[in-house]
This record gives sequence, C-alpha cells and structure tokens, in this order.
Amino acid sequence: MADENDGRIVCRINTEGINPVHLQEEKIAAIIDEMKSRISGGSGDVSHVGKIFFYGAGCAGRYADVMKTILSMQFPDAKEIDVESDLVAAARALCGKEEGIACILGTGSNSCYYDGEKIAGNVPALGYILGDEGSGAVLGRLFVNALYKGELAESTKRAFDEQTGLSMADIIQRVYREAAPNRFLASFGRFVAEHKDEDESLRQIVVSNFRDFFRKNISHYHRQDLSVNAIGSIAAHFSDELSEAAGGEGFTIGKVLKSPMEGLLSYHL
Repeated sequence: MADENDGRIVCRINTEGINPVHLQEEKIAAIIDEMKSRISGGSGDVSHVGKIFFYGAGCAGRYADVMKTILSMQFPDAKEIDVESDLVAAARALCGKEEGIACILGTGSNSCYYDGEKIAGNVPALGYILGDEGSGAVLGRLFVNALYKGELAESTKRAFDEQTGLSMADIIQRVYREAAPNRFLASFGRFVAEHKDEDESLRQIVVSNFRDFFRKNISHYHRQDLSVNAIGSIAAHFSDELSEAAGGEGFTIGKVLKSPMEGLLSYHL
C-alpha cells in the first residue's frame, strides 16, 4: 500500500495467494478481510483507500469481473479499482510504458509482446502438461526423467537421494496421485540450482528448457530487435543459463526480476 501523493510505502502485507479460478468467493473475501484488518490496525476502516490495482493469476475475462466485484464490496469508498492478470503485472513491472517482450518464468511460464500500453500479442502457455516451456514445473519434469533414465552423473543421483530422501515411487505418488504436482515438480528447481555447476548434464537441462521456451514462444513474436525481459524465481535463479539460451536462439536478455512489486510501484507512482 502506497501514498500516491509522495510515493511513500505506508504498509506492506503478505497474504496467501488469491486466484479466482481456484478459490471460492467466500475464501477470497476472508483473505481480504484479514488484509483490511491489518491495513486499518484492527478497526476495519478502509475508507482512506482510494485506488486499488490488483494483479493476479487467473484474472482474465469473467474471473477478472468476479475479482473486481469482490473488491468493490470490500472497499466501497475506492474510486478506482483495476484488476489485471499476472502477465500484465509482469509487462508493466519489466517494461513500464515502453515497448518490449515480457515473460513470466516461475512455477509456470507465460510471455507476451507489450506495446507500452497493453498486451498486443500472446502465445498461449497451455499449462505444464501441454506447454509451460521454461517453467519450474517443466524443469522438474525434465530433471526427474534424466535422473531415473541414467542421464545424470552418479554423484548427482547420490546427492539427490541423500538430500531429499525421495524414492522414485514417492515421486510417482506425488505427481500422479496428489494435489498440485506442478508445484511439487517445480520444487526440484532448488536442487538443480545448487548442483548444476557440479554436473554439466544438469546445467544443460536448464539451458535446453529455456531454449524450448524461446523457440516455441518468443520466436513467434518476430521481434528479435527487442530485448526479452523476465520475471520470476526460475528466471532469477538461472539468469546465466537464460542468457545463454537466449543467445543461442538469437535473442538478448534485458531486465530479470524475481518479483514484480518494485517495478509495479514505479509504474503506478
């Protein structure tokens, strides 16, 4: 929360994620209620909140309308409420009001051509089963495949067994029979980051995953004159491999940010 008159951040709050595709309206309202209590010091009075800019995964089409309705009910005195997708957040944080290519490379992946005002081109991400090249979930899937098909150094396999205590049966159980397999697979990104410099085959999995992302997504914008900007944990933790993959496909990397917040504050203030 910021004061637009002098640009000061007056309150910063972390909450659990809000995705209107997956959460019931009552749950979303409960999360916002808790946030309002913290903003107001327990009084619940948020009449001083004049503008709200909400960015989130799933906030497109009718789900953006659902989110805007909930926020309007929760903040009846707000004169402006703007609800946009996480991809718009990435574009504004990375490019500001300039033309550019903006990407999300986290648990999932997405990308767009941004004309300085709006998203003017988007290759569909399709999710981690059908797409999401470059993402943490796909990196995890490629890593597990290489791990159990003998494509990595034996020392990497030993380190994985010792560090995680997971068996192949455990992983299959988590992926095929439990909730959020994409997040589980993406969690292996930390192990990959810690050991990629010890096993070149492991590092090449990262590079290959990114090169797939450029070939199947970024190349379709036909704008090799623009730098490619990226946001997200995977982009931040593997920035060297991202630059290597970009160069291999004829692109250059611009900004790389772990989180959009500071860029969004600059954009709005």
